[in-house]
Amino acid sequence: MSRLSHPLVQVAGAVLLTAGWVAAVLTGTDLGTVPTVAVSGVAVLGASFLLAWGAETAEKDVPRAFAIAVLAVLAVAPEYAVDALYAWSAGSGGATTAACAELSAAAIEAGETQLAQACHDANLAVANMTGANRILIGIGWAGIAVFTVYRAAKTRDPAVRNRDGWLADAVTLDRGIATEVAFLFLATLWAFFVPLFGGIDALDTALLVGLYVTYILIIIRGDVEAGEEHVGVPHYFQQWSLPWRPLAVLTLFAYSGAMIFSAVEPFAHGLEQIGINNGIPEFFMIQWIAPLASESPELIVVIVLVNKARSTAGFNALISSKLNQWTLLIGTLSVVFSLAYGQYGVLPFDQKQAAEIWITAAQSYFALAALVNFEISVREALVIFLLFVSQVALEFVIIRDLFAMPVSSYELLLVYTAVYAVVGTALFWVRREALKHMLGLAADAGRTALGREPVHPEFAD
Repeated sequence: MSRLSHPLVQVAGAVLLTAGWVAAVLTGTDLGTVPTVAVSGVAVLGASFLLAWGAETAEKDVPRAFAIAVLAVLAVAPEYAVDALYAWSAGSGGATTAACAELSAAAIEAGETQLAQACHDANLAVANMTGANRILIGIGWAGIAVFTVYRAAKTRDPAVRNRDGWLADAVTLDRGIATEVAFLFLATLWAFFVPLFGGIDALDTALLVGLYVTYILIIIRGDVEAGEEHVGVPHYFQQWSLPWRPLAVLTLFAYSGAMIFSAVEPFAHGLEQIGINNGIPEFFMIQWIAPLASESPELIVVIVLVNKARSTAGFNALISSKLNQWTLLIGTLSVVFSLAYGQYGVLPFDQKQAAEIWITAAQSYFALAALVNFEISVREALVIFLLFVSQVALEFVIIRDLFAMPVSSYELLLVYTAVYAVVGTALFWVRREALKHMLGLAADAGRTALGREPVHPEFAD
């Protein structure tokens, strides 16, 4: 092993990528918009490598699903922070459902008064949340599937299956993710009902946060698997004895988490400002560009895993992230809003944001139907990607009024929601045995966590 390829040299290199941002923060230097985007973006890249190495090393001592769940929470922590900021502003400004209903859409959009601005921030909280969730599937799930198949020629990834037919090559998924898929399926079904009650309330919090807590309690009771053979930095740290190995993991998690949490918000804000300066509407930037920036650590982590022929772990991370965003992120918005409001309150949103929640739930429903049989083909990934990109592009055309469209932005969302729901339902019907299989595996995982024997031996691998 050459000195430059030594694992500690690689760790030092990743830390060095964060040095510029650390120096800027410690000295309080105002770098300006473009330099801030560059320096904070490089720091996010370095922190993402550290986070991936920490999660892989942790698999030596804790169940892999739990290690990946921790990775997912740390990777999307900035998204929570951005949404919490908007929810807090809405609550502190008194943006109740009744108060916002008395204002015109134009007044809220312009933020004419303190209350109107608070109602606008409530809408932004929902827009940022739905944008992040749709990006995670539309770009994350779809892009990583295609990238995995593409890289398989060099990585010899055993999860990739070459199939006959047009774009039929597929990434097969570990059936161990049945628990994550099942809980995501339940959260997705509930999300369709969220807009019917006029806002995000205590019932949503109790159910969605309860789902995530139950999921964590199940996976933390799992066994530590022998797992895949690691190489490089994770392999080096896994050879360390106790207590040094867990300390190394905690250090990697703590440092990478601090870097991601501190750097992503300026990175995202800088990108927003650059877009606004170039005539792109603020609402569009906050819904799409800011979440894309905040999701970047996780996408980088998954790319690192795929390049190591660990696509199974990569997809586990993506699905785990979608689960915690679709449960914790939505569920905690009402809590943050109520704390800022000074008493219990319901986070309000307008008709447009109700449609945003519906299309996000429908996209999740369709994507789950695509992988309920524990594989996703290049063809399916491209359909997910093209539906996502076409909707965003058409909405941009409508917002900027580039040319006449036969539908409004709200109607466009409903059309895509219907497409996702109809195609997803058809897929679930065709794959109903696969759905039964997946739910049976998840149910058995729950029983095993309670110390009971599985009751579906026919579902065992």
